[in-house]
Amino acid sequence: MWAALLAGLLMMLGLQTTSASGQTRAETGAVAADQVLTWTAGNDITQYTSAPETAVAGPATIVFENSEATGNTTGMPHTLTFVTSDPEYNNDVQLNILANPFDDQGGKHTAEVTLTPGRYLYHCTIPGHGEMKGVLVVTEGGGGEDTTAPETSAEVDGTQNADGQYVGSASVTVAATDEGGTGVERIEYAIGSDGAWQPYTTPVVVDQVGDHTVRYRAFDKAGNAAAEKSVTFTVVPPPTDDTTAPETSATVSGEKNPDGAYIDMATVTVTASDTGSGVNTIEYAVGDGAWQAYTAPVMVHEVGEHTVRYRASDKAGNVAAEKSVAFTVVAAPPEDTTPPVTGATVEGTKNSDGAYVGSAEVTVSATDEGGSGVAGVQYSLDAGPYLAYTEPVVVDRVGRHTVAYRASDKAGNTSAPLTVSFTVVAGQVPPPPCPEYDERLTVIVGTVDSGVPNRVTNNRCRINELIEDEKEWSSQALFLKHVREVMDALLDEGVVDKREYRAINKAARQSKIGRPGQTEGYRTILDGSRESFAKWEQVGGGSFGLNPDGSITSGTTRQGLGMLWFPERKYGDFSLKLQWRDDAPDTGNANSGVFVRFPQVHDHPEESRPEWVAIKYGHEVQVFDSPVGDMYKTGSVYGFDRVGLAGAGVTEKGTWNDYEIRVVDQHYSIYRNGKLINEFDNVGGQEFTPPRSDDPGTDGRRFAAGYIGLQVHGTTDVVSYRDVRIKEL
Repeated sequence: MWAALLAGLLMMLGLQTTSASGQTRAETGAVAADQVLTWTAGNDITQYTSAPETAVAGPATIVFENSEATGNTTGMPHTLTFVTSDPEYNNDVQLNILANPFDDQGGKHTAEVTLTPGRYLYHCTIPGHGEMKGVLVVTEGGGGEDTTAPETSAEVDGTQNADGQYVGSASVTVAATDEGGTGVERIEYAIGSDGAWQPYTTPVVVDQVGDHTVRYRAFDKAGNAAAEKSVTFTVVPPPTDDTTAPETSATVSGEKNPDGAYIDMATVTVTASDTGSGVNTIEYAVGDGAWQAYTAPVMVHEVGEHTVRYRASDKAGNVAAEKSVAFTVVAAPPEDTTPPVTGATVEGTKNSDGAYVGSAEVTVSATDEGGSGVAGVQYSLDAGPYLAYTEPVVVDRVGRHTVAYRASDKAGNTSAPLTVSFTVVAGQVPPPPCPEYDERLTVIVGTVDSGVPNRVTNNRCRINELIEDEKEWSSQALFLKHVREVMDALLDEGVVDKREYRAINKAARQSKIGRPGQTEGYRTILDGSRESFAKWEQVGGGSFGLNPDGSITSGTTRQGLGMLWFPERKYGDFSLKLQWRDDAPDTGNANSGVFVRFPQVHDHPEESRPEWVAIKYGHEVQVFDSPVGDMYKTGSVYGFDRVGLAGAGVTEKGTWNDYEIRVVDQHYSIYRNGKLINEFDNVGGQEFTPPRSDDPGTDGRRFAAGYIGLQVHGTTDVVSYRDVRIKEL
């Protein structure tokens, strides 16, 4: 009864757990197995926090937890995936669990599986987490642990002479059986007393003339190893009239200095060929040393002058004359481990406030004292992609800017990025003629990421800014023609190559822009899916949780003031639409807000808490319907422009409200449920009311573009948001 109730509840909530056969508990009515195997994960991407090593064949409950309780404080996702494509491991369990602390099960998931004797290989499939893997050994249940090693045997076949010697070659066949119950996992063999162990898959053919020993052993799936055994035999050449010795040669390879000496190591490769009976052995000797069997290239590390001698014999007993190669090995010069030293200067005409009028020119310099020399210098404008620095960077967009720069030397050392920040105010230089404002790292058409870097073009606009994907198009054909025309010009100018040209045009086709159903030109940046929610980043205290209906709710799991922000791109003039709902307890009201036009929160090391970058450098459009408390009510531009409760358009708690924030130049318009409730002009001379000692001042709040964020105020100031959309104006 309880199993049926649980299955019904899981189906109602959409939280079914998939079993190895692809069925859910709700479908099978199965109860949890007595055998519970638990994996846990945390912040580490090199290993699971804990994992079982052994299990017993039969039903088992797999538990995978990746939560704050198991050490995950960053919200990083992990998977527990059983590999089914490697023939050396069991492949009968289909298991692929994705867990993160903010999912609908709090990062703890279960699955019912049936294990069979053998070994299962598991790993995490998240890119970059490839080192998280391990092996689960499963033994036969009910019959006790398998402690019996396999039984092995070997047989030598071939044509023998009257003395029992094998003429030309001998073939060694190895067999193994396991009575312990888990079965033979692998067989290994080695040639000679000191040869390396190798996997045995087919009979081993030995055609070298001489006495031989082949060793062999086997392992079962429980890890028991059979004792080493061996067979010995002799191979003799077939009758032949071959009297010609093999032909031999040798080459020396490695990194050379200008004098022709090899740096740190020289590698000698010896070859031999014989058209008669065939090559039997190759030998080498370093200097006056003893002759040794040649099986692989000879690596000489010792500093000094060297001679490597070599020779070969064929199966008829003919021995080639000794030859040699001579060379010199020298020590490598001291390794350059010192990155270049970088610096930057900003030049231009300043006003009395220290802002640059019209434009600023950033010059970056780099010197290398490590000895290898500077290989290249790169810069990044306003957290954009790093680009090759070849000449001073001219910045003429009005607003606050940060240029990061770094340099690499020829030894591969890269300096830590440094930054220089400054403000540009309007002057005589017109802004670049960009149809849109888009500084995302890659070219994204609609919602399709082409993967092509969103680099600056010759007319100072970025590629994405030339593609008008937020405009209303009457047909997809017209939009695709527009994209082709833009890309044709960029291909001719050398801004993109042919591969990038094709990738962007393909993304345009996949975007479906211009097809029926494309309305208003708004781009949804929070649609209620896990993929959409994962693109936002929580900073500071508090948290937002994703609900089954696609909304997000604040302050439910962690205390403190914080912000969920959208780091993918900055927005200039825009219309931001969303819905919010007051979900605070009966004794209070939700206290939250929408942050707009704030800079990159991680570019201000002087701020100990990154959420304060949005508070101090951006604007917060308030969400607060309480008749008591803070004087800034819904629709207020916090600290600068106050809306009272009468003008806030208060609705009943628990009601979804439409909210639009429209920003053009420095004019802010706030709409609630279609009604204009506030207008605000961000002009000089304004200060926080009441004043704040840590406020950077009016100039710091007049950015022409910035990021979007949602405030979480505390665990009792509960607010929900959904359907966040934005359109550039």
